[in-house]
Amino acid sequence: MKNRPYSLKFTPPWEKNAGFGRKHKPYTRSHTKIIANPGMVMKVLRRKKIILFLAYVLLVALTMLNLANYKWTKEPQQCNQPMQGLNFQSRSDVRIFYKAPQVKKRQLVYVLTTWRSGSSFFGELFNQNPDVFFLYEPVWHIWQKLYPGDAVSLQGAARDMLRSLYRCDFSVFQLYNSPGAKNITSLGLFGATLNKVTCSYPLCSSYRKDVVGMVDENVCKKCPSQNLQVLEEECLKYNTIVIKGVRILDINILAPLMEDPNLNLKVIHLVRDPRAVANSRIKSRHGLIRENLQVVRSRDPKHRRVPFMDPNHKVNKKDGSDYHSIGAMEVICQQMYKTLQTALYSPSWLKGKYMTVRYEDLVENPVKTVGNVYGFVNLSANHDINVFVMNMTTGTNSSTKPFIVSSRNATQAASAWRTVLNYQQIRQVEEYCHNAMSLLGYLRVRTSAEAKDLRRSLLTVPKI
Repeated sequence: MKNRPYSLKFTPPWEKNAGFGRKHKPYTRSHTKIIANPGMVMKVLRRKKIILFLAYVLLVALTMLNLANYKWTKEPQQCNQPMQGLNFQSRSDVRIFYKAPQVKKRQLVYVLTTWRSGSSFFGELFNQNPDVFFLYEPVWHIWQKLYPGDAVSLQGAARDMLRSLYRCDFSVFQLYNSPGAKNITSLGLFGATLNKVTCSYPLCSSYRKDVVGMVDENVCKKCPSQNLQVLEEECLKYNTIVIKGVRILDINILAPLMEDPNLNLKVIHLVRDPRAVANSRIKSRHGLIRENLQVVRSRDPKHRRVPFMDPNHKVNKKDGSDYHSIGAMEVICQQMYKTLQTALYSPSWLKGKYMTVRYEDLVENPVKTVGNVYGFVNLSANHDINVFVMNMTTGTNSSTKPFIVSSRNATQAASAWRTVLNYQQIRQVEEYCHNAMSLLGYLRVRTSAEAKDLRRSLLTVPKI
């Protein structure tokens, strides 16, 4: 039997009977017939409904529990601080899983004082503290730019500047720059060459902020000028910002800042015997000519003033400058009395945020006074600070140069006015300032001999 050749039949794969002539049984998926058992379907659906209902009830219960334990507050909060009143720990066992971060609130301080009150020395107590960002008389820029504006009319602009500076926004200085002048730098700020921040690392390599000691102005002048943005970044590193100023005349000007919940501001009111202030103003009259004129312009022109002058005394040019120096005391003491009256009957925005410091108490007992001041603003005075303040108040330097902080016999300097001022000048100052003097514990004198009797103290317990 002959073998017959096997013929292959090619069938394309898209045809129904593809393969080597073989027919393939098409695969058909057998679907489960769930509908064939409707009872099972209803049972599954009922279970799902029960589970969803229980989950919803549990969610509602947890939401109500959280709302019951949260304390919501409408008070604005600072961005860099935890929101007060939001208590995430509803039960003690939850604290294991969450603990709110504790951020130290920045302490802001304003040293409220006037010219020739020992404020440069007092400000140095903060300038030397390594934990303090200190600014010296920033409002000076406003008075120079807006001269000859009177002192009272410039108060609002001064307050607005402080609001920006306490937020470490130094762009406000450019508003009082001369047109076409270069941008203000770190060394362009008033008092920058005596500031430990601008003269120390990292802004300058000449000094270290953590080492207590005066800086040399001539050395600081050689420090590199930094952009104000660099100074802003340095400012943000500090938890305590202190600004010393003599151009805010009344604490009520600062009320909007002290009421602001975003600004934790305290005021230290540095005062000095007005007769000593007047004596110092006369000695430094050439450096305060512009300031004296701006303050005197704020006097009430309708007020009748009787000068206490010796009729036999010939008036000369010096008496004119002395007149402005003492005449400025009228405005200064009026504004000081307003501050003291406000502090005596403290409104809510001032309670716990105000402290009075007499310069005479500071030089008489420096360590104790500095300790009280530091405690008020949540700082601590270390050994180096105490040594510094003792050296600065018990020195033998008798320098008469104004605006220079140096070691001297501060107790002797505090009473120098008693032998320098004539009796007419003393009476004039006492007439302007008797209300403020009474609250601060400064006694008036009845004769020239009584003023010159240094054995008799003219200090008593203040009423504030």
